[in-house]
Amino acid sequence: MAKLVYGMMQSLDGYVAGPDGGPNLPMPDDELHRHFNDQVRGVVGCLYGRRIYEMMRYWDVDQPGQDDIGNDFAAAWRATPKWVVSHTLKSVGPNATLVNNDLGEFVQALKADYDGEIDVAGPELAGCLTQLGLIDEYRLYLQPVVLGGGKPYFAAARPPLRLVAHDRIGEHAIRLTYVPS
Repeated sequence: MAKLVYGMMQSLDGYVAGPDGGPNLPMPDDELHRHFNDQVRGVVGCLYGRRIYEMMRYWDVDQPGQDDIGNDFAAAWRATPKWVVSHTLKSVGPNATLVNNDLGEFVQALKADYDGEIDVAGPELAGCLTQLGLIDEYRLYLQPVVLGGGKPYFAAARPPLRLVAHDRIGEHAIRLTYVPS
């Protein structure tokens, strides 16, 4: 059975995007970027909300001037199956499946059909999955910035959590790993 893991970079005050809607977080340093490359290569798939998927589509095409680490991420991302939860999109890009039916039922079937980790991205999607009791692990990648507002990592109430790991990754990031208590 697959494990659903919600992980995103966030500011010290808990935001994944700033007040203007942009990421406003520093770009990952090389070590953190390599960590994300390895993570994408290691998952069985990615479950995205619409907005994060649209941002990630940047990696669908080769980017002029991209460095080797970025190209490595693009190759891993393109090879990874993606499921995109949206009621507004009519189509999705390569290696992606549009999900617009019963979310809980779909995700339960997804978890039953796969072994390994499924990456979850998007605070609203993660909030819905949390309310359904489907998130198995939360990974918070803290960046040394304070945004003062914006889109929070936790978009809704969540169950009590228990810290199971903490790791420094790269020069600036700390990863905190929690599971529901």
